[in-house]
Formats: sequence, structure tokens, C-alpha cells
Amino acid sequence: MGKSERVRFGIGLVTVLLAVAGCGGGTREHGVAGAQKTIVKRCAAGSQRPLGSAVSAWAAVVIRPTAAYGEPGGRRLARFGVLNVNGVPMVLGVLGEELDGRCRATWLRVALPIRPNGSTGWVRASDVQRRLVRTRVTVDLSEKRVRLYRRGRLVLSSPAAIGSNATPTPVGRYYVNQRLIPGDPNGPFGPGAVGISAFSPVLTGWAQGGPIAIHGTNEPWSIGHAVSNGCIRIPNPALRRLFAQALAGTPVVIRR
Repeated sequence: MGKSERVRFGIGLVTVLLAVAGCGGGTREHGVAGAQKTIVKRCAAGSQRPLGSAVSAWAAVVIRPTAAYGEPGGRRLARFGVLNVNGVPMVLGVLGEELDGRCRATWLRVALPIRPNGSTGWVRASDVQRRLVRTRVTVDLSEKRVRLYRRGRLVLSSPAAIGSNATPTPVGRYYVNQRLIPGDPNGPFGPGAVGISAFSPVLTGWAQGGPIAIHGTNEPWSIGHAVSNGCIRIPNPALRRLFAQALAGTPVVIRR
């Protein structure tokens, strides 16, 4: 997590703590000086609920080695370290939570950056830090267009190059799991790559399993055409704007 992201996460955490202090754990006076009654929230232990909306979502930043399970305490699906294979923070997309009797999250249901595409699992809430995300990205393959929304408002719309018929861009619901800066800003990825938790459906033998990203390009003529190996290319100026705003954890929907 970069310095700016840590600052944003810190601010978000303070906001959440203040909200809890003002609403869930306050006191009520009963007409006698010094008499107070603590209001304690109660939940059915083991209850589950979805998280996120059309304007906000949650990212889970792994803070200690963890594992994802098919259900809380069930079969293990995968292990994750604090950093991913590219040396950047491991981030999971939060979909829901399981609560204890005091309404505290004990498990989080998360989207996983593994094959098969769309994989989900459960991780222990104590193994991650949650961060609020107010951006989302849509990729319309028929229009060959990428859109970025912030707080539900459209802030970027860009033409794009998409996967060819032989190496199609996979449709589905994903999230931004990493953001990478290439060593050569004039190379095939342009000035940056916004990695998403999707993999090519056909290029299984590629490095790291053929991950998909939204990135810049050194072939501007390709924009608007179905010519890539599955990744989504956008003009470099648009990529810079997307890179600056679409933080890890941002939901990404790719549709036909």
C-alpha cells in the first residue's frame, strides 16, 4: 500500500471509529445525575449479511498470512501472504461478513484472485484490514468502452481495445487486486496497469496464469478493436486517470 493509500485508509478508519462511538456504543441518561445505561448491540451469532452497494464497496488488505475457506472453518481453498507474487499488498474484494453475538465480524466473504474466475471464499476478519472504496469500473465489450464511477457518478469514459475472438476478455464480476507501474512507460503496457482478479480463459500457460489487466498501450491504433490477448487497453492519458482513482478493491464488471 502506497503512502497516499495508507493515509486514505487511516482517515477512513478514524471515520468508522467515530461513527461507532457516536451510534453503537453511546449512553443514555435517565434523569438521575451520573446514572447511565450502556446500549449494547446484539446479533444472532453466526448470522451473515452482504456488504457493498452501487456506490461503495470494501477492500480487505491482508495483514498476516491467511487462508480462504469454502465456508467459515471449512475446506481450505487457497493461502495468501501479505504480498502477492508481484511484491505489492495482497488485497481481496469483500462481499459479505459473518457476525458474532456482539455484531462483530468474525469472517469475511471475499472475491479471490485465483482460477476459476469468480472464485469466492471466507477469510478470518482478524487477518485483514478493511478499507472503504467509493469507485467502480465497468467494461462494455460490445461498445469497447471502459467507464469509471466515483460515488455513483461517471467520471471517466474511454474507448478501449479488447480481447480477440481467439483470446477473449472474460466476462464477470471482479475487482482491482493490484496496480503496477511498468519499468518502461513507452512499452506495451503504457504508463501503468490496473490488474483485476480475472484470468484469460484460454492462455492458461502464460506467466502467473494469464492475469487480466486494464492498461495503457504503445499501439494507439489498436484502441476500438478486438485485438488483445484478453487484457483491456485504453489510451495512456485515460489510463493515468484510471490508475490514480481506481484503488485496489474497486469492483470491476465486464459484460458483453
